[in-house]
Formats: sequence, structure tokens, C-alpha cells
Amino acid sequence: MSNTRKMVLIAMLSAISTLLAAPFLQFVLLPVVDFLKVELTILPILIGVFTLGLGSGFIILSIRTVLWLLLFNQGPSTWIGLPMNYLAVSVFMVVLWLFIRKKMTTMKLFIGGILGTVAFTVVMLLMNVIYAIPMYAKFANFDINTMFKGGMQVYLLAGVIPFNLIEGIIFTVAFAIIFAVFQRNKVIKFQNA
Repeated sequence: MSNTRKMVLIAMLSAISTLLAAPFLQFVLLPVVDFLKVELTILPILIGVFTLGLGSGFIILSIRTVLWLLLFNQGPSTWIGLPMNYLAVSVFMVVLWLFIRKKMTTMKLFIGGILGTVAFTVVMLLMNVIYAIPMYAKFANFDINTMFKGGMQVYLLAGVIPFNLIEGIIFTVAFAIIFAVFQRNKVIKFQNA
């Protein structure tokens, strides 16, 4: 693949990923934590990882993150949440890539997706405790202990953990569908990049 074609694909996938970050395309998963929303920006990033390589996936993720900040900035929730999103997507992407880079099959994709989901759920749990909860309390007057009966423990166990597990399953299933359709129709050649 020529460098020009690769740059064009990176630009296109970055643009699609950024468009998927639009607030009206995000959706609430659990009513108990209606401020946590699923966004599918990871799908073009994963397409980039498995067509262009892991490094290109990080370039797409970085471009998407900067554009999201510029186009869809919602104040403290974006400034605090976006670094966590970057880390979560990175963890999921790397775990999935490490698991299926030698042989891409739908079964390995599902197993890698489950491992990626568990990994990024653990990371998000830790990030909520050491970073997000204190930052939201300081900059957005968002006190978990008064918002949730049972405080932080209930928020983490009934909100953060189930949300991230379900979100990871959504990512895995959606990418598996894209992978299967593209492979069958030879739209994009997925490779062990």
C-alpha cells in the first residue's frame, strides 16, 4: 500500500470515527448512570488497526480525540472523560490486536474482544477511583456519595462495571459483524497487521 493511500485511509477513518462521537449518536445504556453513554468511535479505529497496523490505529485514535475535543467539547465532562476514553479504547485495541494478530478468525476475535472488555473494564474502574471521581467532584461539583444511595461502592458496582462490560460486548459484536461482512464481500482486506 502506498503512503498516499495509507494517509487517505487514516484521514477517512479518523473522520468517520469523529462523526460517530457526535452527541446525538451516543446512547444511554443503563438508566442508573445516564451520564455514561456508549459511542461507537472505536469501530473505524479497529478497522484501521487490522488493515493498516496498530500504529495507524493509534494515529486514528489520536486524531479522533483532538477533533472530538475541538468539535464536541462539553466542558468538564469532555476534559475529564476524554482522556479516560482514549485509555479505554487503547487498552481494548491493544488487547484485541495482541490476541488475534497472528491468526484472525471470528472465534479468536470474540475471545480477544472478551479479554479486551475485561481489561478495559478493570482500567476504567481504577481510573474512576483515582482520577474521574475526584476530578468531577472538584471541577463539576459532581459528588458520587450524594448522587448514589450507597455512595461510590454502589456507583462502581452497579454503574461503572456493568456499563463497561456491556459496552465492550457491544464493541466486540459490532466489530465481528463488520469483520464478517467485509471479509465475505472482500471490501477491505483485513490482515494481521
